[in-house]
Amino acid sequence: MASHSLADRPERRSGADIDGAYAWARLAIGTVLATIGGAGMWVVIVVMPSVQAEFGIDRAGASLPYTATMVGFALGNIFVGRAIDRIGYWIPALIASITLVAGFGLAAAAPSILTFTLVQAVIGAGSSVIFGPLMADISHWFERRRGVAVSIAAAGNYLAGTLWPVVVPYMMGHGGWRFTYLACGAICLVTMVPLSLMLRRRRPVREAHAQSAARVVQPISLSPAALQALLVVAGLGCCVAMSMPQVHIVAYCVDLGYGVARGGEMLSIMLAAGVVSRLASGFLADRIGGVKTLLVGSTLQCLSLLFYIPFDGLASLYIVSLVFGLSQGGIVPSYAIIVREYMPAAEAGQRIGIVVVATIAGMALGGWMSGWIYDLTGSYAAAFLNGIAWNLLNMLIAFMLLWKSGSMRPRPARA
Repeated sequence: MASHSLADRPERRSGADIDGAYAWARLAIGTVLATIGGAGMWVVIVVMPSVQAEFGIDRAGASLPYTATMVGFALGNIFVGRAIDRIGYWIPALIASITLVAGFGLAAAAPSILTFTLVQAVIGAGSSVIFGPLMADISHWFERRRGVAVSIAAAGNYLAGTLWPVVVPYMMGHGGWRFTYLACGAICLVTMVPLSLMLRRRRPVREAHAQSAARVVQPISLSPAALQALLVVAGLGCCVAMSMPQVHIVAYCVDLGYGVARGGEMLSIMLAAGVVSRLASGFLADRIGGVKTLLVGSTLQCLSLLFYIPFDGLASLYIVSLVFGLSQGGIVPSYAIIVREYMPAAEAGQRIGIVVVATIAGMALGGWMSGWIYDLTGSYAAAFLNGIAWNLLNMLIAFMLLWKSGSMRPRPARA
C-alpha cells in the first residue's frame, strides 16, 4: 500500500472551510506571522551603517550580510516549500521560527563580519517560511478569492518592511545594533511560536481541483522551457533594479547627512506603498493580464529610479520613495499570474518557485552590486544607472512576451 504524507491526507470535514471564515482567519494569522517574521529580511538593512562602522569595512563588505540573507531566504523557499507539501505548514513554520530566533541571538554575538554574514544566511532561511511557503499554503484554502488572498499573503513581507525600519532605529538608540538583534529575537520567540501553533489544521479538500486542473492555458509561441527561462531573466533583472533603493536607501540617507531614522522612514514609506501596489496589481491583472501588468510596473519602476538621481533633497526623497513603492510592488506577483496564464496549472508551484528564487537572487546580487559600484565611484548615481539598465532588460522581455502572445500584433480585419 502506498504511503501518504500528512499533507496528502486532508480533512474531509473541512471542505466547507474553503473561502470560509476559518480560511480568512488563517490568512489573518499568516499575514501577522509574515509581518513579524519579515524582521529577518529588513533589520539588516537598517543596521548596515552601524555594522560597517564597527567592523571597519567598505560598503560592498557591509552589503554582503544582506546578500547572504537573500541566499538563505532563496534556499529556504525551496526546502521549506517542499516540506509543507509533505507534512503541512505549521511544523515547518515552527522550526523556521525557532531558527530565526536562534539566528538573531547568534548574530548579536558575532565577533567578525564573516560570522555575522554567515549567520544572516541562517536568519534568511528562517524568514523564508513567510513568503513562498505561506502563499502556497493559503492557496489551498481559497478558490473564489484566491488571487486576493495570495496577494494579501504576499503583502505580509512588505508590511514587515513598513514596520521594522521605523521601529529598529529606536531600538538602536537604546542599545546599539547588537541589542536590537537580541530584542528582535525575543519578539519573534514570543509571537511566532504561538502563531505557528494556531495553524495546525490540515489543508481542506479542494473540491474544485479537477475543474481548475483542466483549465486550458492561453496560447503563446514559446515552449514552456523558453518561457520559464525568460521569466527567470526578467525576475533577475527587475530585482537587481529594485534592490538599489530598498537595500541602500538608509545608507544613502546617512551619506547625505539625513541620518538612519530618516532613511528608515523612507524605506517604510516605500514598502507601505508597495503593499498598495501589490494588492492593486492583482485587480489590474484580472483586467489586462499578467504580462501587461508586468510591463506597467516595470516601466514605472524604471522612471522612479531615474528620479532618484537629480532629486536628493529630504522632501523630494520622501516623494520619490513613495512613487517607487507604488511602482514596483506588483512586479513579482505578476510572474505568478503569467505562469498561471501560459503554463499548465499542475506545474504552477514548481515554475513559480523557480521564478521567485530568481527574483531573490536579483535582490541579493543587486544589493551587493550597488555597494560595489559605490565603492568604485564614491557615489550612488552610477548604482542607480546600473539598476535602470537591468530594469530595461526586464522591460524588453515583457515586450517580447507581449509579442509572442499575440497581444501586440494587429488583429485581422473582420469581414
